[in-house]
Amino acid sequence: MDLRQMEYLIALADEQQFTRAAAVCRVSQSGLSAGIRNLEAELGTPLFTRTTRRVAPTDAGLALLPFARTMLAQVAAGRDAVIRATHALSGRLRVGAEQCLGVVDVPPLLERFHRRYPLVDIHFTQAGSHDLVTQIRAGELDVAFVATTEHLATVSPVELGRRAVVLLTPPEHPLAVRTHVEWAELRDREFIDFRESWGVRSLNEAACSAHGVGRRVRCTVDDIHTLLDLIRRGLGIALVPRHVAAKPEAVGLTTIRLPPASTPQWIVSAITAQQAEASAAQLLELVDGDLAATNETESTNTAPGS
Repeated sequence: MDLRQMEYLIALADEQQFTRAAAVCRVSQSGLSAGIRNLEAELGTPLFTRTTRRVAPTDAGLALLPFARTMLAQVAAGRDAVIRATHALSGRLRVGAEQCLGVVDVPPLLERFHRRYPLVDIHFTQAGSHDLVTQIRAGELDVAFVATTEHLATVSPVELGRRAVVLLTPPEHPLAVRTHVEWAELRDREFIDFRESWGVRSLNEAACSAHGVGRRVRCTVDDIHTLLDLIRRGLGIALVPRHVAAKPEAVGLTTIRLPPASTPQWIVSAITAQQAEASAAQLLELVDGDLAATNETESTNTAPGS
């Protein structure tokens, strides 16, 4: 058993789908599948049951999960202790993020950064992506995690990942019996959407406009859980990134695919100010750590005979 296999195990258990788990781990789907197969062969038992719709841990997989999480946490804590003992980084770090990015989990990221660099004074702001871009351009933030591709030319964007947009409806909605819809079927429907400062709102507006979908946004929110609650109460339908539809709070709602050739892609990027504090680069190193590990181990995971 190695650390990458433990990461694959955790991601697949959390995402319950190979494509999404591979995206979380920043590895090819074949690489993740090979890593799981090798782990199952080493342990002599299946760790997941696989169907065409979902992947679920077996009893053996569930038994291994807490040990996998502990292994990764201990390794991270060990690295942090070494860096804390050998690097005396100080100053401040001004960070911003949109809520529930999925691709990057900001609170644990900030916790880990604080463990590594306890002398850095962290200031965190949660806001819509368009507001965060404005603050970065004005020099009010050092680094921000945003879900928009607009107006990023001068803020050094680094794409971290992307998710397909899906339609989310209450179970009693007429479209809830469908597995996929065409854009024309969304015309004149009543929607719930985020405030205009959120990246997903402008993405939705552009996609609907491009396909001639006139819609009425009945409810405008600034919180994902409120959006899910309003959908559940039958006040409208919503276009959301797939990871939002997979949240526990969305259980019972219906997820419907959009046309594959024209499904909008919700893209998460890290952006930095032109005069960012030195600590911003250290924060982004933590985000990039998994990608570096993938480059070192993927050839092993996909070697012939694995």
